[in-house]
Amino acid sequence: MIKKQITGRLVLEDGTEYQGYAFGRIKPCSGEVVFTTGMTGYPQTLTDPSYCGQILVNTYPLNGNYGVPLMPKTLEPYVDEHGIPRDFESLSVQVSGFIVQEICETPSHFSSRATLSQWLEKNGVPGLYGIDTRALTQKLREHGVMRGKIIMEGKENAAVKAEPAHPVAEVSCSGVILYKPNNSDVRPLKIVLVDCGAKANIIRCLLARGIEVLRVPWDYDITSVEFDGVFLSNGPGDPKTCGKTIALVRRAFTAEKPLFGICLGNQIMALAAGADTYKLPYGHRAQNQPCIEVKTGRCAITSQNHGYAVREESLPQGWEPWFVNANDGTIEGIRSTTAPFSAVQFHPEGCPGPRDTEYLIDEFLLDVRRNIG
Repeated sequence: MIKKQITGRLVLEDGTEYQGYAFGRIKPCSGEVVFTTGMTGYPQTLTDPSYCGQILVNTYPLNGNYGVPLMPKTLEPYVDEHGIPRDFESLSVQVSGFIVQEICETPSHFSSRATLSQWLEKNGVPGLYGIDTRALTQKLREHGVMRGKIIMEGKENAAVKAEPAHPVAEVSCSGVILYKPNNSDVRPLKIVLVDCGAKANIIRCLLARGIEVLRVPWDYDITSVEFDGVFLSNGPGDPKTCGKTIALVRRAFTAEKPLFGICLGNQIMALAAGADTYKLPYGHRAQNQPCIEVKTGRCAITSQNHGYAVREESLPQGWEPWFVNANDGTIEGIRSTTAPFSAVQFHPEGCPGPRDTEYLIDEFLLDVRRNIG
């Protein structure tokens, strides 16, 4: 355990306070307080761009027990030949703060080069441990997610960095990036990845299938380039703030080329089709969410991280629910009945979590090949 030197507290917007001890960077922060019930995978979870601007609470009591896989001495992420981080979903920690019950300072794993606390310190992210995270989670489940702030002893009057006004713009790539597969067909499929905060494993999954990936910013005019299909990525925040992306997807519909979306991409596709979205009371964040395919009744365990959902009754003619959440019945996927457009709310690429539904990426690519003829 970390030596109990500096105290801190999490203060929710309703005035409720939770006392704890500091780790990571000793500084205040603010953000929407959300929880995950995942039991493992904190390096991937904390680097998921969908968590940008949020204070994450982990219900699983022990964190940091297998350390963090980083390059020796520099403590920078390992990257592959494409510049994609190997063990993370982006190159830096994305959460504003991290709340846990217990933190391990003596990790045991062959790849560990830093403790969780050291890694958060390097990334400028504060954390609190010694908090009853399950009680805190019950509070958020009963009253819904709410804003909060972490206050550190001796830093009570320090300025808190402003939360991003447009988190998608904050985490999207700044320019066009082309990834060429190592082994591909003579003429590989070209997929445009609309980066609203894309996880690295989306790119890994596409490259592993011999796909050429053109990664573009969230507001890029995808109709200005040649492509065989479009992949709408995950990302943070309210989908209705992505008006430019919604308009561009609506234009892409007219090309009648296959489109596939995940997470935020599911909501953006729904809005582009004319449907509506709404905020969930506390969202779905974990690697153990059961989803049922409507037509087959098959259930899959999925990895999820979202706070908004598609309103089922708002789906226009020509669109139908594809998957639903087995716990609360919310929409977990939509698809067009007249064109090759589909999306899911969960993460087929997992990382962390199960990849039982990764076959959906293969089905999308099959649609792309069929469309080419």
